[in-house]
Amino acid sequence: MATELKDTVSFEDTLGRLDVRLGRIVDAQPAPDAPKASYRLTIDFGKFGTRVSVGRFTGHAAGDLIGRQVVGVLNFAPRQIGAETSEVLVLGVQYPGAPSGEATFLTPATEAKLGSKVF
Repeated sequence: MATELKDTVSFEDTLGRLDVRLGRIVDAQPAPDAPKASYRLTIDFGKFGTRVSVGRFTGHAAGDLIGRQVVGVLNFAPRQIGAETSEVLVLGVQYPGAPSGEATFLTPATEAKLGSKVF
């Protein structure tokens, strides 16, 4: 039996309100003050600028993250994580075999233009 889905919602009330765009990680450093092991990612979103995200992508080596394209939500309010301010939420899914909350990022199958809107 399939797992039940959440209620149906309209595009305008959900994804239509989010600014979800493609960026490229240009720097990845440990975020030592975060409550759980995390990286401070600097991400280039093209004409939308460079933003910082703090996230639990530590199943990947920091050096392997640099240059990767990722999908992020640009219009969530900034969030304080330890001593860092996370300006963008990088979308991800559970990292296989890792503790809850440890993620691997969503990325396009083909290189695409930075700042492209996700639809």
